[in-house]
Amino acid sequence: MTWKKIAEKGEVASGKGKAFKIDGKQIAIFNQDGYHAIDDLCVHQDGSIAPGKLDGDIVECPLHFWHYNIKTGQLTDYLKDVKLETYKVEARDDGIYVDV
Repeated sequence: MTWKKIAEKGEVASGKGKAFKIDGKQIAIFNQDGYHAIDDLCVHQDGSIAPGKLDGDIVECPLHFWHYNIKTGQLTDYLKDVKLETYKVEARDDGIYVDV
């Protein structure tokens, strides 16, 4: 995997998420007690989860209200063993980097 700059510092507001495309992947970055990165597409109907409402470590998909843990990618309801891919994130002096 390779570290790539995905955003500028301050581009993702505290308590919010934002979607980015990098290397053909759509990744959601969340700024909630540090930065967290997971695949941005809900497994239900491929909706973006980045604009979803955060409640602690849980983001709610804005389309049909499925819930994912932003640290583990784990779906917390409906189906067992469903998980979005997670990525390591680093906030550096010149921006936010993701290991893709």
